[in-house]
Amino acid sequence: MATIELTNINKSFGSGSSQIDVLKNINFSANKGELSLVLGPSGSGKSTFLTIAGGIQTPTSGQVVVEDEALESLSAKQRDALRLQRIGFILQAYSLIPYLTVAEQFQLVDRIKASDNLDAAQLEQLLDQLGIADLTHKYPSELSGGQTQRVAIARALYANPDIVLADEPTAALDSSRVEVVGQLLHDLAKSQDKAIVVVTHDLRLRDFADHIYEIMDGEMKETA
Repeated sequence: MATIELTNINKSFGSGSSQIDVLKNINFSANKGELSLVLGPSGSGKSTFLTIAGGIQTPTSGQVVVEDEALESLSAKQRDALRLQRIGFILQAYSLIPYLTVAEQFQLVDRIKASDNLDAAQLEQLLDQLGIADLTHKYPSELSGGQTQRVAIARALYANPDIVLADEPTAALDSSRVEVVGQLLHDLAKSQDKAIVVVTHDLRLRDFADHIYEIMDGEMKETA
């Protein structure tokens, strides 16, 4: 059984003549130990696909199963618990708390999720890998776009989730940082048996993927 499986997913907004079909009969699966890349241009439905896979949005029709649990059968509270305990999101909005320093962002995770997070040594290693170990005293407003993105990546990985869902995680990074992040995600999938799904238009990540999908106008196909 796949760690995440989407079957015949459709997502529409509006109705009648104003209806917009964002996703059309999407079928997708991701397994632990693998990095899956979903490539597509802006407006192709990538972000909608990712938020449905993680239970943030619900599909108009179709089924999403995460670790053998059909999301449609869970209450809102149960879906929240599933996301908290098992899924790490790296979203384009970053969602860093503006009045907390970088170090305090991780302390907040500890307050929300009290166990199974990375230990101090693992966090230090992660921050070193991402080149942000010297930024822990800074506030989000003091960070560049690329630094903010790397902090958001670290915060999502700090919770040690079984599943990582990333939306354009390298959009603000130069090529050397893209390689670091791509290799990090690839290695995490392999060494820690995580299912990692990245939606992006960044072709530089292709070399790190086990599976590559393309999404265009709401339709998806596997290409490699």
